Amino acid sequence: MTARKTLCAAALAGILLTTNAAAQGETDVKIETIPVADGIYMLIGRGGNLGVCAGDEGVLLIDDQYAPLAPKIRDAVAAIEDQPIKMVLNTHWHGDHTGGNEPLARTGSLIVAHDNVRVRMSSKHFSKFFNSTREPSPREALPVVTFDSQVTFHVNGHTVRAEHVPPAHTDGDSIVFFEEANVVHMGDTFFNGLYPFVDGDSGGSVIGMVAAVEGVLARIDDETKVIPGHGPLSDRAGLAEFAGMLRTVAGRIGQRIEAGDSLDAVVAAKPTAEYDERWGQGFIKPDDWVGLVYDVMSMNR
Repeated sequence: MTARKTLCAAALAGILLTTNAAAQGETDVKIETIPVADGIYMLIGRGGNLGVCAGDEGVLLIDDQYAPLAPKIRDAVAAIEDQPIKMVLNTHWHGDHTGGNEPLARTGSLIVAHDNVRVRMSSKHFSKFFNSTREPSPREALPVVTFDSQVTFHVNGHTVRAEHVPPAHTDGDSIVFFEEANVVHMGDTFFNGLYPFVDGDSGGSVIGMVAAVEGVLARIDDETKVIPGHGPLSDRAGLAEFAGMLRTVAGRIGQRIEAGDSLDAVVAAKPTAEYDERWGQGFIKPDDWVGLVYDVMSMNR
């Protein structure tokens, strides 16, 4: 691993793999509430964006960021609807989406996720990209209800359907459709305005991420509100822009891999040049992202 890539990996490991925001010096996080539709909200703090389905039947929470933020998340939810967080659905296993599982479970929340989320959280995980090891999560943090292909929640007058997609960001991704509200929570299959992390060490696939996003685009319309895993609230046009960028870059890098080009040669070719101003200002910089895509696509050949 190069020095450049080592720095990127270390930063990302802190963001994505840890379950503890305090470990990152982020104890003063504020939770912002964004109304999305009637009874549906997005919460922004540190880590993945949260979805909230609120009403007098209790709250369904999509993802839960980090353990130290659980009290602030509870307060933000209570300001929307003074009801308990009855259920938490994890869109995938990374710590910035599951770190709050343990404190929320201890106060009665039922944790739900795809089968592979529980498997990965239950196991010691070594990431070659990060060159780091994540210990198994505590038993209390693990999902107690898991599913294979999909699960449907009927709560607060909403039909909320979580559907597992083939390997994309990881091998345990779920995309969540709020059917009557015309809202979709993409988890980390969509990074809005950022080059996305694809976790090849957790079974992720760049081509699979393209397929997952294109599958959603075929099902939604111009009025759909799209909650990304990271970045601001979006819509169908924003998701389509992301898909176009991802498809184009994956195609370019894939062709160079097939031609036998080295990583250094592909990075030097600047296959993301026209996208860097729009997508390359986040926590993964352009050359780092080219290296990540190259490595994951090579791994998946």
